Amino acid sequence: MNAKRVRLLIWKEFTQLRRDPLLVRLLLLMPVLQLIMFGYVVAVDITHLRTAVVDLDHSATSRALTQSFAASDYFTITERPASETDLRPLLDDGVIQVAIVIPAGTEQNLDAGRTTSIGIVVDGSDSQVSAVGSSYASQIIARYNSQLITDAGVDLAAPGVDAQVRVMFNPTMDPLNTMIPGLVATIMMISLMAIMSQAVVKERESGTLEQMFVTPIRAEEYLIGKVTPYAVLATVQMLIVAAVGVLWFRVPFNGQIGVVLVGLALFMLTSIGLGLFVSLISHTRQQAQQAMMFILLPSMVLSGFIFPIDSMPAVIQPFTGLIPLTWVIEVLRGAFVKGSGFAALAPQLLVLAAFAAVIFTAAVIATRRRITE
Repeated sequence: MNAKRVRLLIWKEFTQLRRDPLLVRLLLLMPVLQLIMFGYVVAVDITHLRTAVVDLDHSATSRALTQSFAASDYFTITERPASETDLRPLLDDGVIQVAIVIPAGTEQNLDAGRTTSIGIVVDGSDSQVSAVGSSYASQIIARYNSQLITDAGVDLAAPGVDAQVRVMFNPTMDPLNTMIPGLVATIMMISLMAIMSQAVVKERESGTLEQMFVTPIRAEEYLIGKVTPYAVLATVQMLIVAAVGVLWFRVPFNGQIGVVLVGLALFMLTSIGLGLFVSLISHTRQQAQQAMMFILLPSMVLSGFIFPIDSMPAVIQPFTGLIPLTWVIEVLRGAFVKGSGFAALAPQLLVLAAFAAVIFTAAVIATRRRITE
């Protein structure tokens, strides 16, 4: 391997990047914008659901119960229809998402020691809203019921089952704490594949690839010169995203820096190899873009980045292990949230190493064959 030729190739790639300053700015700003978008839009808890209260009891109890919902951040009372029949048009038009129906005789039943039912109506067209709305509404009613028992002077120290819940690793249950580590790997994969998938096909379209291959440059030299500048940019991206996540979103980091660096380095080689494959088999940039999306979309959906793998159909779950993003997300979440070290994450790191060795080596072989054709 000729070190001088490698340096010249690296210099050539950096020169091409310098001629396109907009691309460099996008590569450095895009991760921050994606992180902010996911952090403030995707990873936030559902709050301020538009709520209607149908108070058919018109009592002190119904007013107190309504106030319990109004005091919660999860519900915003926007409508007070006079009857249940008025709810359907409000739900159909999307004016409300949740409705609370307090039937007549609620206070009378409670005073007489009888059980009364409070109606909870949710818009099922959005499964997430319906699940969250019904769950939080039930919790508010349960707390109000407990308060009534306390006010009535009932002995709560009687024998019974008392659930004491303790959340390990993420006690605040903030979704950002698990979303940001996954974003670090996802953004790296998107950026690297977007660049590398265009790297070779761009030269093929411009006619410079054939000129490059008639020179004494070897496949390994060509790959090192092609990959190094983009690996440097990917590393800068990773540092920016991690810094914004930790400093801006206050995501705690409980693990070891070495674990994160090793996991991301192995995943970087995998992403570079995939991007090179796409670029080598594509004849136009449009083909490369379509092939890249063919890889990225299943990776994001099936890796556990957005949807939990355990909630997927049993027939699909085995295929998630074939996606490198699945394993690097486990490494990053284990390091960030759980504080896991090399020993605990050794299986995931070994799988990533296998992916990196197979995919990157195959990309090197494919490039060598392309040069010798």
